[in-house]
Amino acid sequence: MKIIFAGTPDFSVYALRSLIDSRHDIIAVYTRPDRQAGRGRKVKVSPVKQCALDHGIPVYQPESLKEQSVRQELARLSPDTMVVVAYGLILPEEILEIPRFGCLNIHASLLPRWRGAAPVQRAILAGDKTSGITIMQMDKGLDTGDMLLKLECDIHPGESAGVLHDRLAGLGARGIIEVIDRLETGTLQAVRQDNDKACYAAKLDKAEASLDWGKSARELDRQVHAFNPWPVAQTRWKDRVIRVWESVCLDGDSDKKPGDVIRAGRQGIDVMTGDGILRLTLIQLPGGKPMSAQAFCNAHSIEDDTLS
Repeated sequence: MKIIFAGTPDFSVYALRSLIDSRHDIIAVYTRPDRQAGRGRKVKVSPVKQCALDHGIPVYQPESLKEQSVRQELARLSPDTMVVVAYGLILPEEILEIPRFGCLNIHASLLPRWRGAAPVQRAILAGDKTSGITIMQMDKGLDTGDMLLKLECDIHPGESAGVLHDRLAGLGARGIIEVIDRLETGTLQAVRQDNDKACYAAKLDKAEASLDWGKSARELDRQVHAFNPWPVAQTRWKDRVIRVWESVCLDGDSDKKPGDVIRAGRQGIDVMTGDGILRLTLIQLPGGKPMSAQAFCNAHSIEDDTLS
């Protein structure tokens, strides 16, 4: 199979490497244009571009796929299929119709649950027990195409979005090979999505990172893990912002108000919530690196203070 691969971030690289190692032929890679990043505004290439260059694969970086010249260029490559993984650009219908077997997408949820931009984080925030990947035949809708393969996995207690992201990327890399092999032999059975069961995973907003201590400890714990590694949950202590990287839910009650620090020491910083206690175990002060609660308590007195 002659394959065009389209993707940009680290999540996409897992599938690209899997395809490179397969018997199929990656004839081109499409990725977002290089961007300036960091204090020095240095040009930064995407992880997908770097992987393609390392393997001698031609790279294309159009600003948009809507231009006729871009569509013509892609059509001249005559792909059998196009694999799209977190590319970041919308594929017009004219592009979807170019490959002989259409365009395939690896999505990090068990569709139709969590269509949209942030399925991994939304699943953790909602308290889902399972997640997975869906490989679908792309259509003009947002993650609405017919499903070709679903692979499920448990969401482990206390698992961060970053860790789940990597596990799902590995699942997708494994699944895409099976789909393409079966696509070639005509043994795939497409299944339509049940739109009545669909829900939307909206893009993350930094404003969501603030911890509201009036919520339950369970809700706040999910928030901490869903927003690790970005945008990272945060709270205010005196005039400082504390970023919270890791936490644990504790049973128990107290006459303290939500946000009050009940205990602080070697095991963590225990904060009263609207229901239960949240123990902060890995935190970060402005300008510093993440540190254990024990290291923080060795240098700061926070017990009996209030977080907001």
